[in-house]
Amino acid sequence: MSTDQIPPRQHASSGPPQPQLPEPSHAERTRTLLSLASMGTLSSLSRKHAGFPFGSLMPYALDSVGRPIFLISSMAMHTQNLNADPRSSLFVSQAGTDGDPLGAARATLVGDAEPVAANDLAPVRELYLARHPNGRYWVDFADFRFFRLEPIDVYYVGGFGVMGWVSAEDYATAAPDPLAEAAPGILAHMNADHVEAMIQLARTHAGIEATEATMTAIDRLGFYLRLKTVEGMKGARLNFPREVATSKETREVLVAMVRTAR
Repeated sequence: MSTDQIPPRQHASSGPPQPQLPEPSHAERTRTLLSLASMGTLSSLSRKHAGFPFGSLMPYALDSVGRPIFLISSMAMHTQNLNADPRSSLFVSQAGTDGDPLGAARATLVGDAEPVAANDLAPVRELYLARHPNGRYWVDFADFRFFRLEPIDVYYVGGFGVMGWVSAEDYATAAPDPLAEAAPGILAHMNADHVEAMIQLARTHAGIEATEATMTAIDRLGFYLRLKTVEGMKGARLNFPREVATSKETREVLVAMVRTAR
């Protein structure tokens, strides 16, 4: 396993160490999460109540190294806060998850949010409006400015017991998972039409006898199953025999895995 597949600064757990299957790093998962979302909670330091955080809903876009870009009015309270002190954080959570929301992935980027320099405004404007076309209605108003958050540290939570700090450097050099956009369709298809195949894969690759199986997540290196067994609910990660980058490659690998399992 290459070093970039090891979750950095992984939260420690009790008990004997478990074998680490290859999977995307926390940095890659954070970049994937932020690339799929477009709205988060921006927390700035309150001017009115010194030392207290002030949270507000914030649309954002990402530049090529994952830095969030905001288009905000000078009249907004968070803008006044940032003008006085750029220290801030952006919290983003996975959308559309079933069950306990605490099981959803989320990340917090901590850093300085400052106005974008004049020589960078053209590309920043293009990136933001591509993500938020409605911004065209107010982007040219005199009181609106672009801000960009420069992360100094990142904290990622992937669900229960999966968490850790990610350095700003690792975050900037990571790339979103290539299956990120296609993943919802793949999950829906597998859970609607291939439950028996997933039960077989769980038996062969994870040694778990299940009566029901649900694919809950998928990435370029493998996927997660939620399994109903006589002993209760269990989870398992199954890795692909090779890395995939498209829906077509994913289908080919899954078909081959099922054939081998049978």
